[in-house]
Amino acid sequence: MDVMTAILERTSYRGRYEEVPVPEADLKRILEAGLAAPSGCNKQTVSLIAVNDAELLGRLYDVVVPPVGHRAPAMICVLTQRIPAYRDRCFSVQDYSAAIENMLLAIVGLGYQSCWIEGHITDADAIGRKMAELLGVPESCELVCFLPVGRAAEPPVRVRRKSFAERAFFNGFGPEAGDRASAR
Repeated sequence: MDVMTAILERTSYRGRYEEVPVPEADLKRILEAGLAAPSGCNKQTVSLIAVNDAELLGRLYDVVVPPVGHRAPAMICVLTQRIPAYRDRCFSVQDYSAAIENMLLAIVGLGYQSCWIEGHITDADAIGRKMAELLGVPESCELVCFLPVGRAAEPPVRVRRKSFAERAFFNGFGPEAGDRASAR
C-alpha cells in the first residue's frame, strides 16, 4: 500500500479483533515506523513497547477501567520523557504524536487496524502509570498512549469528515483568502 492510500484509508477502529496473533516481524516494522518519526531538537523522547504475550495483555487490558474498545491480540505502548530542548521548551507531545501517526499508518499498511487511545489513560486515575508498572517502566517515563493492534473482525466505520474546502485554504484563512492574495 502506498503512503497516500494508507493516509486516506486510516480510520480509528473501535470494533472487535480477530483472535489471530500479530507476527513479531510485523510488530517490529510498526515500532521501526514509530521510531523513524521526527523528534524536536533530536531529543528522541519516545520509547515504545510492543506487547504480544496473551497473559500480559490480559493484565494490561484489565487495568483499563472502564474498558475502551475491544481487546486486540497485540498492543503498542507509547512512552515519553519530558526533556527540555530548544529554549527550555519540551517537544515530547509533538514527538510522540508524530511517532503514533507513523505507527498508525504502518498498521494500516500491513493490513491491521488500531485506535489511538490516550485521554482515557492519562486522566487523574493514573491508568497509564498502572500499565507502566506492569511493564517495568521507570518513573522517568510516562506511558501516554496505547495502540491495540490486530486484524479487524468487522468493517471499520468511517466518520464523516468536513470537506476539503471547509478546512484547507491557500494564501490565508478562509475560502476568500486566494482572492485577497491576488488583489494585493
